[in-house]
Formats: sequence, structure tokens, C-alpha cells
Amino acid sequence: MIRLIATTVIELAANAIGLLIAAWLLPGFSIGVIGFIIVVALFTVAKFILGPLIFKLSFKYVRALNGGVALAITFVGLVVTTWLTTHLVITGFTTWVLSTLIVWLCGVLASILLPLVIFKKALAERRSPRPIPPVV
Repeated sequence: MIRLIATTVIELAANAIGLLIAAWLLPGFSIGVIGFIIVVALFTVAKFILGPLIFKLSFKYVRALNGGVALAITFVGLVVTTWLTTHLVITGFTTWVLSTLIVWLCGVLASILLPLVIFKKALAERRSPRPIPPVV
């Protein structure tokens, strides 16, 4: 249960960072300030629900594309989020392609780096050897 909560927190933070960077870099990508939390939540839920389905379909039908599944999941997550809310607007083919790449890349980097920052103390305790209690 703890692992699921930690994974969810990291995924939410990684998606938030990726979406913010895409909104900052791309003129055709805009997120409403008020709806930012809604967009991050919807995007994360879409990735959690659609991710295993898309991975399973790609594994079954197109094994050669397994490396690009994460990109496809990110793209579909963006599509679903834009359909379900008016707080995220993506215009133009180039913006769709670049936003998918940026959100995916930032998500990957954040998924690697955030656990080191957020769970630094827990990781340090886990790595350090525990003292052996004296035998009485």
C-alpha cells in the first residue's frame, strides 16, 4: 500500500513537472492556472488506466513498438485530458509531437530523480548497515 502511494505521488509530481515545462516551452500548449490540478489529476489517471491496456495491446500485436509504448501512453493521456477538460489546450501538429516528447522525457527524469529527493532519508536508512544488537 505504501509503495502504491509513493508511486502515485511520484507520478503526480513527474506529470506536473512535465506539463509545466511543456506549457513554458511551447506556445501552442496552455494549461489554465485554476485547472492545473485537474489537468494533472486527469492526465495521471488516464496514464494509470490506459498504460497497462496500451502496453498489453502493443505486446500482443506489435512487439517491435514496445520501446515506444511510454510515448504512446503519454500521447493518449494528453488526448484524453484535452477531451475531458477545457483547462488544457494543445494546438498544432508540432506542438502535439513536442509536448508528448517533453512530458514523457520530464516524466522519465522526474521518476528517476524524485525518489532520490523525496525518499532520501528512507533510502539512506535502508543502505546503511544496522548495528547488531549485543548478545546477552
